Amino acid sequence: MTAADEKQTLHRYLQNAREVLLWKLDGLSDYDIRRPMTPTGTNLLGLVKHCAGVECGYFGGVVGRPFPGEHDLDWPDDDDAELSGHLYAAEAESRAQVTDFYRRVWAHSDATIEALALDSRGTVPWWPAERSNPTLHTLLVHTIQETARHAGHADIIRESIDGAVGLRQGVSNMPADADAAAWKRHYDKLEGIARSAQRASH
Repeated sequence: MTAADEKQTLHRYLQNAREVLLWKLDGLSDYDIRRPMTPTGTNLLGLVKHCAGVECGYFGGVVGRPFPGEHDLDWPDDDDAELSGHLYAAEAESRAQVTDFYRRVWAHSDATIEALALDSRGTVPWWPAERSNPTLHTLLVHTIQETARHAGHADIIRESIDGAVGLRQGVSNMPADADAAAWKRHYDKLEGIARSAQRASH
């Protein structure tokens, strides 16, 4: 595989995860995309904003190519100043503002990925000293992992809100003949297994 082929493959996986995050917002109200769905406040629009910020840094200032609109959204000056300060959209930030910001970051990131060689190095001050000068290849792998992790969070949050599931737009990756009754039977089967395991452990 050539370096160009490897870069193309990595970019494809990153783009797939990006698109899933935005797709999980489709058809939901402004309340539902912002509502905290875990005790730590995880919410769909916040995941999008967070992933936008991740790319803004790693394919921006880290490699000497700052994103010109990086201050267009509200980012706490200090991660410790507020719990999960990067993981929610401020009240004044609309869905359109956050998703447009993410798409503009994509374009900037893609230009960076295209312009730099996979072995080009950047500087990540918040990483341990021995790893603080990663290659573009490492930054791509790191960002894919980060985005895919949060896309998985979005899968579960969306299902918890309205039952909607699917791998990506146009691909459900779910059994075609499963209806609500079949899923209920499956759920009850797993609950039974779990309860049996609990009894056996005592």
